Amino acid sequence: MKIVDASVVVTSPGRNFVTLRITTDDGVTGLGDATLNGRELAVVSYLRDHVAPLLIGLDPHKIEDTWQSLYRGAYWRRGPVTMAAIAAVDVALWDIKAKVANLPLYQLLGGASRDRVRTYGHANGRDLPELFDSVRERMAQGYQSIRIQTGVPGLKRVYGVHGEPEVLQGLERADGHPRPLVEDWDTGAYLRHTPSVFEAVRNEFGPDLPLLHDSHHRLSPIQAARLGKDLEPYDLFWLEDCTPAENQEGLRLVRSKTTTPLAIGEVFNTIHDFRTLVNEQLIDYVRAAVTHFGGVSPLKKLFDFAAQQQIKTAIHGPEDISPVGMAAAIHMDLAVHNFGIQEYAGYTPATEEVFRHAFTFTDGHLHPGEAPGIGVELDDELAAAHPYAPAYLPVNRLADGTVHDW
Repeated sequence: MKIVDASVVVTSPGRNFVTLRITTDDGVTGLGDATLNGRELAVVSYLRDHVAPLLIGLDPHKIEDTWQSLYRGAYWRRGPVTMAAIAAVDVALWDIKAKVANLPLYQLLGGASRDRVRTYGHANGRDLPELFDSVRERMAQGYQSIRIQTGVPGLKRVYGVHGEPEVLQGLERADGHPRPLVEDWDTGAYLRHTPSVFEAVRNEFGPDLPLLHDSHHRLSPIQAARLGKDLEPYDLFWLEDCTPAENQEGLRLVRSKTTTPLAIGEVFNTIHDFRTLVNEQLIDYVRAAVTHFGGVSPLKKLFDFAAQQQIKTAIHGPEDISPVGMAAAIHMDLAVHNFGIQEYAGYTPATEEVFRHAFTFTDGHLHPGEAPGIGVELDDELAAAHPYAPAYLPVNRLADGTVHDW
């Protein structure tokens, strides 16, 4: 069996998605997600112009060898563009291998370690009544664990609260090209307000509902330590990205000052980024995504590494991870022993039409299904009906105009 074609499909059924399709001489196809939100076309070029020509003629079963060749052979390693491209190849090859074996991917990863995959959903609101309505909506959808994001008094636009069209299109346009939405930020106001939000949520929904919160890299280590300490009475499932993850040593301070569980890693690209955090048990959950971490092969190695320090998995799963990347994540979730929880924001009806998938969501849990491979098929005709649309993630500024972490 040989690879005879590697093509890239870009489609935007509400969000931009980049998909790699690898085809063998036996007619078996595999799909991989290469979406890099706001920089999609950089990965498209990396795949079409540099990677795809190298794949023609290779044995699709040699997944590890191909991964190492793409990672080490380019000399320039790591980074989100490179690792998203490699991830697409890796997942597509796993998809092919599992289809040839006539098994769902999770069976090739050691089989199921559980019956279903626990998820959490996103609830948000500009104020407490709106937030409570959002929590009730997620609970009605079946979610049994919920991330809480809310507006901050005095701030107009805060991460996780404004509407989806605003995030994707931005508010300013010039020459027909979008400009990023600009959010505003005040760390002091956020630190003063957030504990009261969780107090109110606990009073409204009781002590048993697992609650999560994302600070989105905006705090210094000492600020993160303060927030973790202030949130301890409300028994969070985790505090996510409390400080920029690149500053691994800063997590030592946070860890020493609070017992609130910590989740880190969605912006990481390789296992090297996690070394200090795992070795010193500075976090409780690793948040890397299949799509941005180089695929199933390296992520499985990270999870095995984390398991040695009693750290659990929590694969990044926002709307800009396509159903292809999500399906691969769910197969891993079902298989690995140290699974923690899976982020799942769901998809638009248009996205689900373009990407027909075998995975299901029931009572707050996912299952990858029993279709051979990862269980996703791409409808090319429908994909073509949703052409690429330039879009950016927001930027964040302080009151004096200084750019802050988004």
